Amino acid sequence: MSERGDAVIGSRAERTAATRRRMLDAAAELFVSSGYTGTRVEDIAARSGVAVQTVYFTFQNKRTILKELVDVHVAGDEEPVPTLQRPWVRDVLEAADPADHLFLQAKAARDINERVAPLLLVLRAAAPADADAAALWQANQQQRLQVQQHLAQSLAGKLRRGNRWSLRTADVTYVVLSPDSYTVFVAERGWTPQQWQAWTANALRRELLEEHT
Repeated sequence: MSERGDAVIGSRAERTAATRRRMLDAAAELFVSSGYTGTRVEDIAARSGVAVQTVYFTFQNKRTILKELVDVHVAGDEEPVPTLQRPWVRDVLEAADPADHLFLQAKAARDINERVAPLLLVLRAAAPADADAAALWQANQQQRLQVQQHLAQSLAGKLRRGNRWSLRTADVTYVVLSPDSYTVFVAERGWTPQQWQAWTANALRRELLEEHT
């Protein structure tokens, strides 16, 4: 293929990707401002400046849009890399000092919650009345718990603690580092994300490390 042909294909792919991002951005704004059930596909199309058929052709339905938004905001990018293979997880697992382990875990939670907490609250609010939203919410919470359990097992190994301690630790980090905790402190009480991160890291150290020493 000629260079001109490659350029045309590249340009078309770039336009398609830009349109996709525009639809996702529009959907995120509408979900947060109007709620999941209050947002129609027609609204997303109008906000992003595309035909309704384009939204359906790209995502099929509203559930797929919300799922992709949550996945991308949790990850921070569109790369198909599982959470447990992300660099921040590797950094936490490789931290030799348990205090550093918890600091890095709190930092990662802040980064993720800054991106995704508003969308997760939208998802949770929609779950009681929408079966698709309920399934997404349960899947997200289960995935988050599994990540916390994996990190807790690593911390237990560093402290030479058993499985019972590891399960309790996962429960503690699951709650303390949750989007709910972040939202209450940051969105409702006016803390900065950095203040929330410092508080969670200190709270986890007191709860999980000082009792050990």
